[in-house]
Amino acid sequence: MGIQLTKGERLNLSKAAPDLKQVAIGLGWEVSQVGQSYDIDASVFMLGAAGKIIHEKYFVFYNNLKSLDGSLRHSGDNRTGQGEDDDETIYVDLTKVKIAIEQIVFVVTIHEGLEKSQNFSQVKNAFIRLYNQETGIELARYDLKEDFAQETALEFGRLYRKDLAWRFQAVGEGYNAGLQSFVDRYFVDTKQEEKKVKKPVLTPEKETKQQPIDITKKADIILLKAKVDICLKKKGIEGILARVALVLDISGSMSHQYSSGAVQAFLERIVPVASRLDDDATLDVWFFGSTFKRTRSVTETNVDGYITKEAGEMKRALLVFKMPSLMLELGGGNNESLVIQDVIKKYTQEKASKLPTFIVFLSDGGVTNEQEIKKSIVEAAKYPIFWQFVGLAGFNYGILERLDSMGGRLVDNANFFHLDDLGKITDEQLYERLLNEFPAWIKQARLKGILK
Repeated sequence: MGIQLTKGERLNLSKAAPDLKQVAIGLGWEVSQVGQSYDIDASVFMLGAAGKIIHEKYFVFYNNLKSLDGSLRHSGDNRTGQGEDDDETIYVDLTKVKIAIEQIVFVVTIHEGLEKSQNFSQVKNAFIRLYNQETGIELARYDLKEDFAQETALEFGRLYRKDLAWRFQAVGEGYNAGLQSFVDRYFVDTKQEEKKVKKPVLTPEKETKQQPIDITKKADIILLKAKVDICLKKKGIEGILARVALVLDISGSMSHQYSSGAVQAFLERIVPVASRLDDDATLDVWFFGSTFKRTRSVTETNVDGYITKEAGEMKRALLVFKMPSLMLELGGGNNESLVIQDVIKKYTQEKASKLPTFIVFLSDGGVTNEQEIKKSIVEAAKYPIFWQFVGLAGFNYGILERLDSMGGRLVDNANFFHLDDLGKITDEQLYERLLNEFPAWIKQARLKGILK
C-alpha cells in the first residue's frame, strides 16, 4: 500500500517515484442508500497558468475520454459504482502532458444530485489512489473521511507541477453543486478576457488552415458545448449522432431582432448543439419570408458575424430600406410550409440518411397557412425528422401552439415553446427546452421503425 494521505496533504511524486512516467488515478465509491440509482461521474480539468483550461479538449469526462495532447485518458462512465476495485480510472502519461498544463484537477459529481436529493452523505468508502501504471505499485491513497451532509460535488485531488516536479494534493473539498459549477469555474472567464486585448488562439489540428478564432469567442463556444454535453447526458441521449439545422424567420416583423443582434446571439447558442449532435459538427441554415433560401452552413469557425454576412449589411440596409437586404429578396411575409417542404426534400431525397434530423425553427408568429403547415408536418412524421419550433417575442402562432394535439401522424414529431426575450433565458434553460421532447421522439421513432 502507498502513502496514506489526509485532507490537504501533498506528495512529491518525482521524489517518491523518480522514474515515474505513467501514473493511473483510480477513484472508487460505494452507495449506502439501498434502492436508489446513483450515477457518479469522475471528470478532469487540465489547467494552464491562469487556472483555466487552455482548450475544450482538456476537459476530460464521459463525453470526451481523451485529452487533446493524448496524455490523459478516461476509462469511461461507470453508472453503478458496483465492485470492490476502482470504479473509474484516469490514465496519465506524464511525459506527454503539454508544457502549458500546470494542474490536473480530479472532480467527482453525482449526476442530477440536486434534482434527486442525493449527496455524498449517502456515499461511503470513497477514495482516490495513485499507482504506477507500468508496475501496478500504489504510490498514494486518500480515503474520504469527511462528512458531507449536503454536497453533491467533490474536488478530490490534483496533480500539479512545481519546480519541474510533479506533486499530488489530496483536496477533499465538497460543494453543493453539479458538474456545471466546475465547468463555469475552470473554463476561460470571458468577462475578464473581454477587458484584455483580444488575441488569436490556434484552432485544433484539423482547422489549422482556417483563420484563427478570437479567444473570447472560442471560450464562449467551449463553455456552451460543455453545457450542451451536460444537458444531453441529463436527457439520456449522449452519444447520439444526428443532423442539425436551423430555420430562421426573416419576415419584416423580425427586423428588430436582426438589427439588435438577437438572431446572431441565438445562432451562436445553437452552433454548440450542432457541434455535439451533428455527425459532421455542421449546422445547415435556411432563411424564410414569403419564400425561402438555403444559405451557407455554419460551424464554430465561421459563426462570428454570420447573420450580417448572410442576411446583408444591417446598418446600411436598415437605414435605406428599414430591413436587412435578405428580407427584400425573400419578401416580408410568412410562408412556413414552403421552407418546411424544402427541409424535408433535402433530408429525405437529396441527402437521405438513417440518422435522425433535429430542426430548430425560429419565428415571431403571424402564421396564416395553417392547413399547409399541418399537411407538411404530418407528411414529415414518417421520416426521421424532429421539429423544434421556437416562438420569439411575437403572437398568432396558430397551429404551432396546437402541435401536441395534432392528429394524423405516425409519431409526435414536433414541439413548440415561446420566448419573450432570448436574453432573459439562461443557456441551461434554453438547451433544456430545445431538447426536452427530442429523446421521447427518438424512442417512439425507433418503436415505429422510422429510426434504426
